Amino acid sequence: MATRVYTLSQVTQHKSKKDCWLVINGRVLNVTKFLEEHPGGEEVIGHSKAAQKLLLKYQVGVLEGYTVQDGDSKEVGYKEAKSNEMSAFLIKDDSTPNSAAVLEFFVPFLVAGSYFCYRCLTRAAQITI
Repeated sequence: MATRVYTLSQVTQHKSKKDCWLVINGRVLNVTKFLEEHPGGEEVIGHSKAAQKLLLKYQVGVLEGYTVQDGDSKEVGYKEAKSNEMSAFLIKDDSTPNSAAVLEFFVPFLVAGSYFCYRCLTRAAQITI
């Protein structure tokens, strides 16, 4: 198991989709590859005991101020008071522009409406002839 100690500032440098680190219970995890495979997406990570055991293979170290106790529980104990807090970053895919979404919605209606008008006009022309 990795025993390297990282500070909060070191962990916050890894916040992109191609290089993403998390801290769960004092363990520093490089979850970049895990994000691609996770069925719930990037928003849901570390939710069950089975998932936490799975994440242990992504551990690259521990957070400064925490000690990892070996054993069955795999719990993390505090070495000093929990005084450091870190803001979280949410990594999301670039969404499509609103204009593209509007086009995807209205273009099929425009095509269907044009076809309907064409059919009505050609029928009207056949009736008058």
